[in-house]
Amino acid sequence: MNVPTDLKYTEEHEWIRLEDDNIAYIGVTDFAQGELGDIVYVEIETEGEDLEQNAVFGTVEAVKTVSDLYLPVAGTILEVNKKLGDEPEIVNADPYGEGWMVKVKITDPSELENLLSSEGYAEFINA
Repeated sequence: MNVPTDLKYTEEHEWIRLEDDNIAYIGVTDFAQGELGDIVYVEIETEGEDLEQNAVFGTVEAVKTVSDLYLPVAGTILEVNKKLGDEPEIVNADPYGEGWMVKVKITDPSELENLLSSEGYAEFINA
């Protein structure tokens, strides 16, 4: 199971990678995409919105199920990964790279402190 050490994680299986000036990328973990199976549709219609921590920012539909996507930290959705509209399977192939979901401007960076480290997440999923 791939759990990169430079990311923070949630118990809802989202990851967040902090960039400069409180800008972050968010996606679902390798564990999550594996549990979901083949992803066939990603719906995110929250671009431009200010959302609270743990708010639903979209959904991902797989052959087996539909699952909500939760924002790890409060912030403004700056960008949605447009590639996912035509190629949702990128999430299965590259969940930590090309398969990112949204780019966010973080409202309160201190919320990052409450997220799981790679070690904590690996332990959470028993990897």
